[in-house]
Amino acid sequence: MRWRDIFSLLILVLVRGHCTAFNVREASIETIQNGLFSGLTTCGEVVESFVARAVLYNPSINAIITLNPSALSLADEKDVALAAGNVTGALFCIPVLLKDNYDTADMRTSGGCLDLQNSQPTIDAPSVAALKRADAIILGKTNLHELALEGLSVSSLGGQTVNPYDATRTPGGSSRGTGAALAASFAVLGTGIDTVNSLRSPASANSLLSIRPTRGLLSRAGIIPISYTQDAIGPIARNVRDLAVALEVTASVGYDDNDNATASIPATYPSAAYVAALESAGSLKGVRLGLVEGFFNQTKSNETSPVNDVMSAMVSSLRAVGATIVQIDSLMFNSTAILNEYDTQRFEYRQEMDHYLQRPSLQGLHPSTLDELYDSKDYLIIPSQYSYVNTALVSSTSNSTYATTKLGIENLTLALHSTFKDRALDALIYPEQANLVVKIGSASQSGRNGILAAVIGSPVVTIPAGFSAPTEDAPKGIPIGMEILGMPWSKAELLNLPKLISEVCNVRRMLALTEGFVESKVLEAVPSIVPNAANIPAVYPIGTL
Repeated sequence: MRWRDIFSLLILVLVRGHCTAFNVREASIETIQNGLFSGLTTCGEVVESFVARAVLYNPSINAIITLNPSALSLADEKDVALAAGNVTGALFCIPVLLKDNYDTADMRTSGGCLDLQNSQPTIDAPSVAALKRADAIILGKTNLHELALEGLSVSSLGGQTVNPYDATRTPGGSSRGTGAALAASFAVLGTGIDTVNSLRSPASANSLLSIRPTRGLLSRAGIIPISYTQDAIGPIARNVRDLAVALEVTASVGYDDNDNATASIPATYPSAAYVAALESAGSLKGVRLGLVEGFFNQTKSNETSPVNDVMSAMVSSLRAVGATIVQIDSLMFNSTAILNEYDTQRFEYRQEMDHYLQRPSLQGLHPSTLDELYDSKDYLIIPSQYSYVNTALVSSTSNSTYATTKLGIENLTLALHSTFKDRALDALIYPEQANLVVKIGSASQSGRNGILAAVIGSPVVTIPAGFSAPTEDAPKGIPIGMEILGMPWSKAELLNLPKLISEVCNVRRMLALTEGFVESKVLEAVPSIVPNAANIPAVYPIGTL
């Protein structure tokens, strides 16, 4: 039985007797909580409704690795609290999906890797603990590009995730499962980790919003790591207010001695003011936005022209409401050059992973080093990354070139800050990806522009910018996202700007694939979802390096 005791059962029967079917498609924090507080629904029904959607549609997109078997009993506890008038958390009864590289004491954490499928943390990541303290329901864990190393959305444990807007394309990555699942309304919020593009790419490819906050704002402890310099965690959502609430909750961790980057949070920084800042966002009139010309591909093609057209329309809309667009044509804004010169992953990956795998709090059967993991043959690396991983296995932060790379990042950061000062900019804008999100089976997720924010640690928000023209494969078009990058510790981490821009250019389109109402039913237990690992394209062989 789900019910903890007879008293709880009686309360829940009385509450549910007054409820009707509640449609959770595209639901927000506000709509769910209004439904709960007005008696239109119960937390149990909310969870059952999201579970029903995941069970029905996940076979088509392969976004989920596992559902939380405790989700229904947690919902029942929330309904008892609701009936007693004991509701306090900002995320009360809000279903959240975690990327499966966040440590959870009640679910395994695999990183999408077969060799980590039995790895069991005994302590929640601080960010997960914060979500739980806010009364969120952790609904399950999502697929990801294996160990978050790329953006093609494929892993040895989870298989290939499909873009729900166009089944021939990837959903971006590496936080691909979170992006696809939120686009299909399997939950209200999701989490990701971003080393180069991994929060922003799936947001862009699924018509969602994400934020990679200033380095140090959110603790990265308890997350499967890649790079101390570049890793950042953050939320993904369907609207800016939900994004702000999620950021506020996870930022409540504050300083964490297990991630010393959090020591950089300024003493005067208002880490709990993101939602309030939206209420006083002002207007776009007079806002100065630098348009980064070097982050576009001006070659005319079916893959690049839709992005350029969408960005041109966005710029016209911003100018029409009084924003000043400043052309930024500096040669330093070249994503390929920045990635080649300043990417620190190859120096830091092995050391970071060895530390993670050797923590006493990580139990279950798992390798103790990265070398041991790759000796197992139970992994997937895409061929274009063979060289990178082999280099990482023999590199470290003691390499002489690492110090040179870090110095180059300092110089790049100073140059960027000078650009902001010299041009009196409020933010930079540019497409997250200079071309449409790539097809399944591609060599890499090419054309992405996330590396600048990743190496310098500035806050960056991704918002829906528009869509390509509809086609047979993409009946609503393919989503295209725009990044908004600011200075470190910008007011409200820049969230006022996406709020204002979304009011001018509200372009999100709901999916055709999952647009129907899904009737839920009372469940005695959470059904199992098993990812489809049989759909991995042959061009990505398992166990090859």
